[in-house]
Amino acid sequence: MRTLSFVIGTGRSGSTALSRILNSHPDVLSLNEFVASVGDAAFPEGKVTGEEFWQALFRPAPHFERMIRSGVPLPEFLYTRRPGRYASETTGIPALSLMVLPHLTDDPDGLLDELGAAVAPWPERTAAEHHEALFDLLRARFGRTAVVERSGYSTGRAPVLRAAFPQARFVHLFRDGPDCALSMSRHTGYRAISLLREIKARAGVEDLADLTEAHVRALPADLSPLLGDRFEAALVRDRPIPLRTFGRLWSELVTEGAEFLDRLPADQRATLAYEDLLDAPREELTRLAAFVGVAPLPQWLDGACALLDHGRRGSARALTDAEFDELRESCAAGTRVLAGHRGR
Repeated sequence: MRTLSFVIGTGRSGSTALSRILNSHPDVLSLNEFVASVGDAAFPEGKVTGEEFWQALFRPAPHFERMIRSGVPLPEFLYTRRPGRYASETTGIPALSLMVLPHLTDDPDGLLDELGAAVAPWPERTAAEHHEALFDLLRARFGRTAVVERSGYSTGRAPVLRAAFPQARFVHLFRDGPDCALSMSRHTGYRAISLLREIKARAGVEDLADLTEAHVRALPADLSPLLGDRFEAALVRDRPIPLRTFGRLWSELVTEGAEFLDRLPADQRATLAYEDLLDAPREELTRLAAFVGVAPLPQWLDGACALLDHGRRGSARALTDAEFDELRESCAAGTRVLAGHRGR
């Protein structure tokens, strides 16, 4: 494999557009939401066979399947927009198929079959070695030289990725706190995340797997159904959640990302602010291209500029003064961390 880079961040920070921009570069294999799709199950300890590794990539993600069945699919779910032979109500949608493969091809089912036939016979080895072989397989399949994975809500997984791929490069992508937090508050995925975090806080557990029947019985009637196989969409869409909840989440995530980056060698870390990308796209993308190991091709830069949406900037300013002040205050801790981070 030539170069491997991970773009980590809060999500809702222009990261989906960045994946499209990277995917348009003829030398970049853009793995859109790969880590979010396969989760921790694809990084077991010890050695696993090719078949075991493939099942970790193929097995549908339960939390995403519940959201689809409940009528609140995320806008990032590309497969559900142009479904193939898999469906949540019957077979379940393979983890790789939901967001990763439709980003690369118009025939995700065909590519899934191709990958399965190649990966399943692989010999026993570590998950990191399997991943590197998979990335090399895809890189060669699409004629690319650099691999860039980008997942939203990914700062917490960065240490696992660092341990698995010690030579990988990391880009911390972030966006203005109030704008990003407001976007989170309107996104079904982040609304679900905030409610699941509330469940853990009420029960006093670190992981949902630690919930007992007594914990679940003690939850409010508008929270406990979220743990079932299917729930009413209104529980996520309509439940009032204070904006400050998302401001605090943004602060936590950007702090996590900044602190992780500070532990890396200088040549393996870079930052990218969404606002800088909007203000100086050619300069920022040229810098990003050099970091991930590809050339800033003029035609690529021209096309990339057209993919950026300037209309989302300053969205929090449409709030009332009181709402904006409360949201800005909830983002203050993260804002301070980013200011010091960028200053260094």
